[in-house]
Amino acid sequence: MRVRDLDEAELLARVLPLLPTRALLGPGDDAAVVAAPDARVVATTDVLVEGRDFRRDWSSGADVGWKAVAQNVADVAAMGATCSGLLLALGLPGDLGVAWVEDFAAGAAEACRALGAVVVGGDLSGAGEVVVAVTALGDLAGRAPVLRSGARPGDVVALTGRPGRSAAGLDLLRAGRLEGPAPVADLLAAHRRPVPPVSLGPAAAAAGASALMDVSDGLLRDAGRIAAASGVRLDLHVAGTALGESAAALAAATGAGADVAGAWVLTGGEDHGLLACFPPGVEPPEGFRAVGRVGPAGEHPVLVDGRPWSGPGLGWDHFRRG
Repeated sequence: MRVRDLDEAELLARVLPLLPTRALLGPGDDAAVVAAPDARVVATTDVLVEGRDFRRDWSSGADVGWKAVAQNVADVAAMGATCSGLLLALGLPGDLGVAWVEDFAAGAAEACRALGAVVVGGDLSGAGEVVVAVTALGDLAGRAPVLRSGARPGDVVALTGRPGRSAAGLDLLRAGRLEGPAPVADLLAAHRRPVPPVSLGPAAAAAGASALMDVSDGLLRDAGRIAAASGVRLDLHVAGTALGESAAALAAATGAGADVAGAWVLTGGEDHGLLACFPPGVEPPEGFRAVGRVGPAGEHPVLVDGRPWSGPGLGWDHFRRG
């Protein structure tokens, strides 16, 4: 059965029961109604376009559904908030199998359960390729949002997760490695189904983080965004930190050279870890590891082991690579 064999109501009737929802007024009317106990609402949106952000021959519908949820919940967490609802819209080719759409919904539901999110509404439309648009809403629970612009010289730069794993998985897919035993399977999963540390966003805010953001486009590119917004320089250290550990682990897992593994760590996107700055004397929450210091603004917004990055590109750009 194809999408074009059903009208919108019939397709929704198949998909909506698969998605967890919780709202004052959920799907079914012209708009949902959600609670905003803080009186402020964090809002973010992302678009995934087939052939640009995912490929159906590399990722299942469930993988795409998971990733669509994960990357938006990560952006909410990067403001120090918790996700209170998702609006999920799909543009679908008429010849797409209904089973793919149901698989997408199942993957989105699985991510919602894992990350503490719910779907409160959305939309369907026809399209030449699969397009996924997600809007996420978040609750600050009375805390001030943590912005990119608050970093100050002397702050500690800290990071969650193991950077570079999604980029390594993507390069494996490009090389035709669609599956394999661990650790290859683990890297493929890191690209297809990233797991952002969503609880650490509010934890960083409560601890007193001065700046915070989701690392989606590569550590160097996103560190540069904090540097530009704050008018500072971020001095990152690879040797002796989690960055060096991650590069060594990726090299061992894939057989890649040190330069390639280092580039995955520093410029690879879609790990959706959190990059934070903490003032001196503030202990980062468990799960964050120090990877550098904030310095005064200079010629280069980001230094790596005291030098400007001379490797390939800075990370992902939606209109050009590098």
